[in-house]
Amino acid sequence: MTDRAENDVLGDLDPNQVRVRFPPSPTGLLTVGNIRSALFNWAFARHYGGKLVLRIEDTDTARNTDEGYHYTLESLQWLGLTWDEGPDIGGEYGPYKQSERMDIYGDVVEKLLAASKAYHCYCSQEELDQRREAARTAGQHSGYDGHCRTLTAQQVQAYVEEGRRPVVRLRMPDRPIVFDDLVRGEITFLPENLGDYVLVRANGYPLYPLVNPVDDALMEITHVLRGEDLLPSTPRQIALYEALAGIGVGSGRTPRFGHLPFVMGTEGNKKLSKRDPGAGLGEYMARGFLPEGLLNYLALLGWSIADDRDVFTMAEMIEAFDIRKVNANAARFDPKKCEAINAAHMRMIPPEEFAQRMIPFLAKEGLLPAEPSDEQLALLRATVPLVQERINSFSESVEMVGFLFVDEEAFSIDPDAAAKGLSGDADAVLDASIKALSDVEWNTAAIETALREALIDGLGLKPRNAFGPVRVAISGRRISPPLFESLELLGRDKSLHRLEQARRTA
Repeated sequence: MTDRAENDVLGDLDPNQVRVRFPPSPTGLLTVGNIRSALFNWAFARHYGGKLVLRIEDTDTARNTDEGYHYTLESLQWLGLTWDEGPDIGGEYGPYKQSERMDIYGDVVEKLLAASKAYHCYCSQEELDQRREAARTAGQHSGYDGHCRTLTAQQVQAYVEEGRRPVVRLRMPDRPIVFDDLVRGEITFLPENLGDYVLVRANGYPLYPLVNPVDDALMEITHVLRGEDLLPSTPRQIALYEALAGIGVGSGRTPRFGHLPFVMGTEGNKKLSKRDPGAGLGEYMARGFLPEGLLNYLALLGWSIADDRDVFTMAEMIEAFDIRKVNANAARFDPKKCEAINAAHMRMIPPEEFAQRMIPFLAKEGLLPAEPSDEQLALLRATVPLVQERINSFSESVEMVGFLFVDEEAFSIDPDAAAKGLSGDADAVLDASIKALSDVEWNTAAIETALREALIDGLGLKPRNAFGPVRVAISGRRISPPLFESLELLGRDKSLHRLEQARRTA
């Protein structure tokens, strides 16, 4: 990509005049692709000190839900992607729900028709299909052929008398449409590939190709950063911006476009689908990802802060973000790298905050109350040094430290762990461990010394075989925090009780 000067991004705008938008549809869960678009718009606005507009595109009445709307707002708030204008906070360009702007769209269409920048098309779907098939057979372009562009008054009257209900089409200019994409450079669309397209259905309902540019024009959006899949609609929207300027709608400025690369699935051969594992935001919220960890990874799907650096804060991203450095090539979603980036952010959290973030996940499983006691908090804080370097999301804290908080009556050993960890020399190991720990001073160093002397020196076992049965007996699993520290935190009485219980079942 050609490196272009900063003033080519802003033109004659002051940086604080930058206005971008994120326009989700409240039809379901946000995907990582949606979030990546929101993130880049947010970073762009914050980099320049401009405004991010949240606009809800809820004209699809069959699929929109009130739950979807609230989920969208809550998800963006969880991510920390704040906006400056929107349906919940207002602003001078509202309303910010398209369903509340229908009168605006109707007025704009009337002005377009009056200025002959749009026209009524009475063609039936059958007629359109027949003419398109004939064009394809003749090796010609099969888009709309402009049949109704120049109807006489008598022809219009005849269609009306037939009872035909027209759509409204934009009168496209008969010239190439050229624009400089902020990600992809100069792009040209030839007029033969740009037929007059429909703005309003025959039932009077406005379509996305109308409402989206009208809202951009009236909300004075300066830059449109969106997915590559919307690139084919851009020349038509540019034509509409020009038509709107001609009738005095909006600022008269056509936004600058930047089309972001596709996010591909893990195989890299098709676009990531909302049905693919790892595609939905809800999964990351449920697993206890850090918002900043997830956003850091999503930023890497097309952009990097430096060639030799993957982990950064959102403040650092805002400072460094340059839309011109977004790679136009498709980016492959890698769940393992996403998890690794999140883990790196978890390592940076102060211990007290780390402990607090574990509480909701332990509370959900009944291991802690929502507001733990001082004693429970002290135990939880003591686990942080043992697990902060070992877990990749906070939901993993349940399996990692849950054994320290579970009631003894409810404690159980995972069957697979019992089958593999309480076999072989387990009987001898557990007997020797109980004897060694019965009267030892209860601290990590003393516990380690006692067990090493009893199991490695006394029984002649290798560490893995020596400590495996003890780990399973104490934690109920084959993987746990460091064993000797875990024993100290669990306490002498509980530790000996669990060793004895395991011995009876080994």
